[in-house]
Amino acid sequence: MTLIQVHETERVFHLTNEYFSYVLRVEEGDVLAQEYFGQAIATYNGGRYYPRVDRSFSPNFPEATDRLYSLDTLLQEYPGYGTGDYRTPAQLIRHEDGSTVTDFRYKSYEVIKGKPRLAGMPSPYVEQEDEASTLIITLEDPKERLVARLVYTIYRDRSILTRSAQIQNVGTETHYIQKAASLSLDLPLQELDVITLNGTWGRERMMERERVKRGVKVFDSKRGSSSHQMNPFLALVSPETTEYTGEAIGFSLVYSGSHQMMLERDSYGQTRVQLGINEFGFEWRLDPDEQFETPEVVIAYSANGTMEMSQSFHSLYRERLARGKHRDAERPILINNWEATYFDFDEDKIKSIVDESAALGIELFVLDDGWFGHRDDDYTSLGDWFEYETKIPNGLTGLADYIHAKGMKFGLWFEPEMISKESELFKQHPDWAIQIPGRGLSKGRDQYVLDFSRKEVRDNIVHQMIEVLDRVPIDYIKWDFNRNVTEVFSAALPSDQQGEVLHRYVLGLYEVLETITARYPDILFESCSGGGGRFDPGMLYYMPQTWTSDNTDAIARLKIQHGTSMVYPISSMGAHVSAVPNHQTHRETSLKMRGDVAMSGVFGYELDVTEMSEEEKATVKDQVTFYQAHRRTFQYGTFYRLKSAFDSNHPAWMFVSEDGEEAIACDFSVLSETAPLIRVFKLKGLDEKAVYEVDGRRYGGDELMRVGFYIEPVVKGDFASKLYVLKKVNEHQGGQSK
Repeated sequence: MTLIQVHETERVFHLTNEYFSYVLRVEEGDVLAQEYFGQAIATYNGGRYYPRVDRSFSPNFPEATDRLYSLDTLLQEYPGYGTGDYRTPAQLIRHEDGSTVTDFRYKSYEVIKGKPRLAGMPSPYVEQEDEASTLIITLEDPKERLVARLVYTIYRDRSILTRSAQIQNVGTETHYIQKAASLSLDLPLQELDVITLNGTWGRERMMERERVKRGVKVFDSKRGSSSHQMNPFLALVSPETTEYTGEAIGFSLVYSGSHQMMLERDSYGQTRVQLGINEFGFEWRLDPDEQFETPEVVIAYSANGTMEMSQSFHSLYRERLARGKHRDAERPILINNWEATYFDFDEDKIKSIVDESAALGIELFVLDDGWFGHRDDDYTSLGDWFEYETKIPNGLTGLADYIHAKGMKFGLWFEPEMISKESELFKQHPDWAIQIPGRGLSKGRDQYVLDFSRKEVRDNIVHQMIEVLDRVPIDYIKWDFNRNVTEVFSAALPSDQQGEVLHRYVLGLYEVLETITARYPDILFESCSGGGGRFDPGMLYYMPQTWTSDNTDAIARLKIQHGTSMVYPISSMGAHVSAVPNHQTHRETSLKMRGDVAMSGVFGYELDVTEMSEEEKATVKDQVTFYQAHRRTFQYGTFYRLKSAFDSNHPAWMFVSEDGEEAIACDFSVLSETAPLIRVFKLKGLDEKAVYEVDGRRYGGDELMRVGFYIEPVVKGDFASKLYVLKKVNEHQGGQSK
């Protein structure tokens, strides 16, 4: 199949694979227009050529031959403002004469094999050229001597399209980009719902669905990071769309900074969607011969509900966004000392946790915050990445050797982007903290943000980390980011470039991440930002897993992990068993329930195993053994949401192994009920012609998916769970429940 069909005479571009078609046309006046995005079609014969209708008060641009053609209503691909379209523009550029009208018209196109990489920014990739094809459409504004290139990549065997934009100054004057969306897409008259993932610390990615109404709605982060508050994802779905039926279009921005997602439904019921860097406070000086490149947007199309959309994101991000030796490797079961000790630990305490953990079969010990500088609380020492000898008299190397001798891996916590006022680094370089001269610094966790837009700052932190990592045998790093940016300003930039600080910060972060991860390819990196405050595709490019939330409560995690799964693969979700009462919600749940929820992710523990009873330790040992036996299915199997954690008292999901030989279905009950209902449990993703064994009984795959089986009512209290292991039947294998 030809992925990109170009019809020269009609000036039509048809991007298509077996999943979807995306059709563009160069309209009258060389305006690039959108004609169709939806289920795949073999050929396109112009059925969506935009009608000519006289709309009062919709101006006709200068080259229009009649009053029936206006940019005010036309469905466009990269619209501007000031030539007749009064809707939200995709780009806004201030010129030397003070005007902000930029009129990009079609100039040329190019089709190339494969997928080009973005300069200095993360993006999905291909391993073979024939995996994808890329269309590059060049637009120009001859008056302002500006060129825009719109980049479209379509994957052959995935329901995925990616888009980004480049703006180049080919003239002699300086221009100032005030907005440059990565994507703008106009959709025709239709009723639509929008799904977003909002939240706050400890309550990340709460899925919300609402009708798209007339007017403009913006979902964004102005925090300098992708944030706990609004994940850089939205989906447009038909009102009747469910998990397994109906159309869904998901949009995911591969970016870790301030972002903006805009929806506009115009007077005629047409919808414009845009994603990109947040235009609030943004301005980029574009000097002659310079080019600005936007982050990339990944679009996943589904004609069969939101679950299929999610699975498209999962496989792409797992297989063609994450990189390195850990991309496809089974992730170790870890224990982190944070909730066990916080800052109050010494070497003997750490060793006691290690000893107990090794005996339980846990595979990785992570030393969290408090090992560096003079860090006894969160008021000091960020920026001083040298060992706190009082706490660790034998040094990190001695501790690493001790842990490795126990047969475990050793991990370490860093927060490289931050600085404490009480630190050696701040004494030497107080101006390295992001701040406005003469204005006070807002505190967040009593720490400030380092100016990663400055090379000397980045180089210092990289050097400090290398001093540790070249000397100490480290297997894992947790990379944290515990406050957002305020008083945005850089002492290294002139006044007309202060609007660049936040984006330059993100580019600087990506440079540091590339440097560190490339230098230490054997280390498994996990990103964190007070939990899930920077859970985005940009970070997954460098670090294949993210700490999903600081909220470790099993019941809260049902919603958090459900919402996260709308976009992100299970292999990217750190999920831990913690102590009860839970430190965030003060709720008490059984160790079984906590384990069953945490296994639906990259499994670990975050508690003091030395304080557990022998019975609890036996349960932990069983959990570790069970997860090790089924880890591949949990981490890399195909994931299916069965019952929503947001509107059901009985959330459920399941995993089907890569080879289809095993499936694990997870059923949870939140609150107990008097006279409980007898529920039917139906599964997904099985081979309907195969026979499966579960709980000593055999069922056809078609029966399990269409008929299901009864679940015994839970009458023993709140917060219950059960995992069902299904095996395709042969003479050696059966299934069991846990």
